[in-house]
Order: sequence, then structure tokens, then C-alpha cells
Amino acid sequence: MTAQQIESASAELAEKLFAHPAYQRAEALYGYLSYNQEVRTAAILERAQQDGKRVAVPKVYGDTMKFLWLDDLGAVAPGAYGIPEPVADGPVAEDPAALVLMPGLAFDREGHRMGYGGGFYDKYLSAYPGHPTLALCYGFQMLPHLETEAHDLPVDDVIWSDVV
Repeated sequence: MTAQQIESASAELAEKLFAHPAYQRAEALYGYLSYNQEVRTAAILERAQQDGKRVAVPKVYGDTMKFLWLDDLGAVAPGAYGIPEPVADGPVAEDPAALVLMPGLAFDREGHRMGYGGGFYDKYLSAYPGHPTLALCYGFQMLPHLETEAHDLPVDDVIWSDVV
């Protein structure tokens, strides 16, 4: 995808997210800081803050991941695997009803997800169950079916863009 296609699709996905009932209900958003060609999330996180939602993003510590509140979206630096994460080590986000945005390489309509192989989100959501989850992706990332393993947790809903 070109930079323009990524920006266009990301803007479309942001609008679909903002209209989604799970986003509208949420008081907090556990997002992520986009990396490489992922759907751009900076504008989503900024809008969530403007909408009065508390925003947290993940930080990796060895083989575990924690969500940290991020009031200053500029207070980030490349962390584990070169992925942007908060510079600070706290405060740890603790909102059991926060909406979690799930990154991934591929998805299917049943909410199955192929992540990047670390299992960080599956481990986190197993340890802190009950969070509503959404994934944003490009249309080509939607597959007819993904094989899953017992520890793989499906996403509640997948929102995709067909902008190309």
C-alpha cells in the first residue's frame, strides 16, 4: 500500500470505530501505537482523549505486556521489537471495562486473529478477562478462515477498510 492508501484507509477505519457502539460506551481505550504499515492509530488515540476517554497503550516487559496510561501521546520511544511504547513505566492502567484495540497480521469474520507471534495480547486478555475487543485492518487482511490454537482468543468485532 502507498502512504496515501494507508492514510485514507486509516481515516475511514477511525470513523467506523468512532461510530461503533463499543467505542461509544467505553470510558477508556487500550490502544496501541502503530508500527510499520499498521493502521495509523495516533489520530484515534488523540480523538479518544478529546472524547473524554482515558487512553492507555502497551509496554512490553520481557514476556509480559502491561497497558500504561498515556496522557501525553508524545512521551513514547521505540521499545520492544522497535515498536513505540511509553517512556515511563507507569501508571499501570486498571480499567476492567476498557475497550482493547487489537493489532494483527490477518483476521477472519469470526474474530480469529493472527498476531505477530509473541502471544502478548492473548496472555494479557487471559489474565484480565472481560474486556471488549475490536480490531482494525485493511481489507486484504481479512481471510475466509484462520486456524487457531486453544490459547488464541477471538476479537469481539473486526472493522476493515476496502480502500486501496
